[in-house]
Amino acid sequence: MLVWAAWLLWLALPLHAAPAPWYYWRSKVDGARVCAQTSPGPGWERDSPPYEGPGCQPRTKVIVVPMR
Repeated sequence: MLVWAAWLLWLALPLHAAPAPWYYWRSKVDGARVCAQTSPGPGWERDSPPYEGPGCQPRTKVIVVPMR
């Protein structure tokens, strides 16, 4: 019974996964910048805070205007 419960828990783990954030990465060689979720390689360093939207787009701001 314990093995069955552990197996079900193991199957449920991917359900809680969140998408990876996007970052700007700067080349150590020529200073070029690219947007990616993971490092393009060993010659790159992270150059920005994480973005939540795809392609390094900032989160969409929603403004709610109350009706009178």
